[in-house]
Amino acid sequence: MQCGFIGLGMLGARMARQVLEAGHALIVFDLDNSPVEKLVSRGATGASSVTEAASKVDVLITCLPSPDASMKVMTGADGALDAMRDGSCWIEMSTTDVNEMIRLAGLAAEQGIGVLECPATGGVHRAARGEMTLLVGGDEALFRRHASLLKALSGQLVYMGKLGNASLIKVITNLLCLVDLVAMGEALMLAKRGGLDLAKCYEAITASSGSSREFEDWAPVILNGSLNTGFTTDLGLKDLGFVTELGRRLEVPLQLTTLVEQMFKASRDRYGGDAWTAHVVKMMEEAAGETLRAPGFAEVIPEQ
Repeated sequence: MQCGFIGLGMLGARMARQVLEAGHALIVFDLDNSPVEKLVSRGATGASSVTEAASKVDVLITCLPSPDASMKVMTGADGALDAMRDGSCWIEMSTTDVNEMIRLAGLAAEQGIGVLECPATGGVHRAARGEMTLLVGGDEALFRRHASLLKALSGQLVYMGKLGNASLIKVITNLLCLVDLVAMGEALMLAKRGGLDLAKCYEAITASSGSSREFEDWAPVILNGSLNTGFTTDLGLKDLGFVTELGRRLEVPLQLTTLVEQMFKASRDRYGGDAWTAHVVKMMEEAAGETLRAPGFAEVIPEQ
């Protein structure tokens, strides 16, 4: 299969590598040429523009940081939709707004282009191991047609039904993830102030009913001091913004979400939007005058 891939950030670069390793021909584009060069060295072809990456492909995969970026790539001047062939498929892996996803899919359908939304969840370190979960929305027959490609990118596929459903569940999973990050910071601070060995606490919690995938993966980067979740504060706030907007639209009171969003805004004000999300825990450390560190926890996110 001839695949195009646009958006080679921390997640996209790893997913694009999985496409190559599955044996598909791949043409890649990103505004940053560094990840393009790395993939070219592995056998990909570098594109000089969005249209070059989108033309003459069976499948175009995008993994972009925001709905605005997706809109620009797909429908802007020299956008991908105008370059794609009738009968090809666009797979959107970005975390995006439900209504915007449906709108762009409608524009694609007018040009004979099939669309699957496949936001990925699990973290960039799992992406490097091919263990991401893909949440898939769209026509079921189209999903079945491209299931083998999607399986090459993930450890698990969950078909959510109609287009829009996958985008909705993705922001819900990110809500749980970010709430968990705040909770683990508070839990570890209680343990530290209580005189417990934090390494032993990690062992105990991961073996208990209080564990979660996020605790297992993110507590180590707090305890080793890198704070490198692979997920920036700006991206976290983007997702929390999606959730609070959904709450207003669906008339669901989101008191906890609103509080967590305020904490992340305070973290952004202090450390900047490019800081890793775990800086919200650093803010707790500074407030308490304590550091949450333990030996034996190495950096968990591998290189591209």
